[in-house]
Amino acid sequence: MFARKIRVEYEANGRALPCPLKWLDSFSMRNFTNASVFDDTLPVADGQMEIGSGVPLDQLQAAMEDWLRRKGYLPRESHLSLAESERPEQTTSHI
Repeated sequence: MFARKIRVEYEANGRALPCPLKWLDSFSMRNFTNASVFDDTLPVADGQMEIGSGVPLDQLQAAMEDWLRRKGYLPRESHLSLAESERPEQTTSHI
């Protein structure tokens, strides 16, 4: 269900920083009941989430940025960036 791993960072003083788990959790819990398109989001650590295959990354970014601003977490001049982590190639070993 949570097949995609993404990095979530915000900009502060010209630096990219991982979004705190508290922020990610706040967004995911709010959306758990209010926006079904984002039900398949699971915060796992600072700057890291797992999401379902049907979650549109661009819509998730916009919704998270809006939510975090309204909560007072994300300053107006900061932006959120989401990037899907590359999946490691599966290898098979022969014994």
